[in-house]
Amino acid sequence: MGKLWYGGTIYTLETETEMVEAVYTEGDRIIKTGEKAKLEEIFNGTISERVDLKGATMFPGFVDSHIHLIGHGEKLIRLDLSGLNSKEEVLAAVREFAADVKPGEWIIGEGWNENRWARKELIHRQELDEIAQDNPVMLKRVCRHAMVVNSKALATAGISEETVCPAGGVIEKDIEGRLTGLLKDKAQEFIQAAIPIVSEEYLQKSMRSAIKDLYRLGITGVHTEDLNYYGGFHRTYKTFKKVIEEEGLRFRAHLLVHHEVIDDVASIGSGFLSGNEWIEFGAMKIFADGSIGGRTALLSRPYNDAPETNGVAIFSQEELNALVAKARENSLPVAIHAIGDLGFEYVLNAIEAHPLIGPGRDRQIHAQILRQDLIERAKKLPVVLDIQPVFMASDFPWVIERVGEERIKYCYAWKTLLKEGLHCAGGSDSPIELPNPMFGIHAAVTRTNRNDPEGMVYGEEQALSVYEAVSLFTKGSAYAACHEEDRGMIKEGFLADFTVLEQDIFKLPPSSFPTVNAVLTVIGGDIVYKKE
Repeated sequence: MGKLWYGGTIYTLETETEMVEAVYTEGDRIIKTGEKAKLEEIFNGTISERVDLKGATMFPGFVDSHIHLIGHGEKLIRLDLSGLNSKEEVLAAVREFAADVKPGEWIIGEGWNENRWARKELIHRQELDEIAQDNPVMLKRVCRHAMVVNSKALATAGISEETVCPAGGVIEKDIEGRLTGLLKDKAQEFIQAAIPIVSEEYLQKSMRSAIKDLYRLGITGVHTEDLNYYGGFHRTYKTFKKVIEEEGLRFRAHLLVHHEVIDDVASIGSGFLSGNEWIEFGAMKIFADGSIGGRTALLSRPYNDAPETNGVAIFSQEELNALVAKARENSLPVAIHAIGDLGFEYVLNAIEAHPLIGPGRDRQIHAQILRQDLIERAKKLPVVLDIQPVFMASDFPWVIERVGEERIKYCYAWKTLLKEGLHCAGGSDSPIELPNPMFGIHAAVTRTNRNDPEGMVYGEEQALSVYEAVSLFTKGSAYAACHEEDRGMIKEGFLADFTVLEQDIFKLPPSSFPTVNAVLTVIGGDIVYKKE
């Protein structure tokens, strides 16, 4: 028995203009598409349910190709600083939160972004000391490549002025050599090791909150990187199994595997694309550099607004090569975070030194600051560029001052990448950004910040068409996970995963995209979300 979906605009995305009148599904698969009357005639005896879209617009299910699923859930259930517009607002929010916290408990918040503030003066540990002397405080920057902590947290983690900073990290000090409380990249691991392991109940609550929120946004699946955190691989993987499989909260989770837990995955007999329709393992995740906001993205030349640094290499070239070699020994592709052009160059060097032989495709995550020579090299490799269009909205105009006008041509150059024939997938990097795919599509098409009343356009020549932008979150995400033969389009034999929007965004002014809502989210032929 099956379902007939009709009564709206249905884009298959096989081509830019292809639409069908109706779709017939059985179980979790699309059986046939075409004219409603014809499908009713063919499947007259097996249609058990008719779903009238009531004028709404159906797409293949939107998939976020780069997210931290549990982290998104954490943001929903704890101190969120991402919408605050000054240091004073952040400190006030911490003070209010601290009023209900017992002495000795950790106060954890995330999302502060000094680039939103009129005065970009960073938070100092002493300001947090004044709020909570008896509680360790840790506030993650929006990029998650930097954090600020108070003196109690530093002492709990055993950090002093004499602490040796690990390679790939920064322990910031003032001109007198005293700790400011700001830690970047690998230096953050001191704090993370000192924070008590969260409970399994907390992890499950975070994941449930995240999935239900993504349902609301029309998201049917994600590619997520969580497995090296929250007490290690086994606890985190158990959370996925518990919430998605045992509790039946339908969701498609493609798990990138942090290099530090690759042996754990091998120990349970799993490898690339092993798993099932709900949870499967993907490429080995590696970080090559940091973030632009924290000036730790690795650039080939110094930062324009901080000529004393060109960023941070999380690993030397030799170390990165060795990690890629380990992935190949495990028959795995790699998914490597690289924001700066020198970080991207390190990644290319490592992949060229150890080419992918087994199944899959390598992924270069972010690819924000590039050069023409790097693009030419990437074109010769079986790689996917995992981009986050919404970063363009968040990072301009301050990123121009940070990297310099002369480098902007190949920054966030999504149109150039597609024209050069590179495959791209679209994500949000939530909780760093909000995971609403309409925000990413809006940024890709308009090259503006949805919150900018002036509507300033940055790099108009890099704007994507609506079809190209939607394809990032559908066909692009499917291709990145090697599922282009069964996901990403509304096509016979493909999974019955659908995102149904209240309006047809191909016929709307792009400026209105951020206000367009999902009215139905369908996973495996079942409606998991319906807008009231």
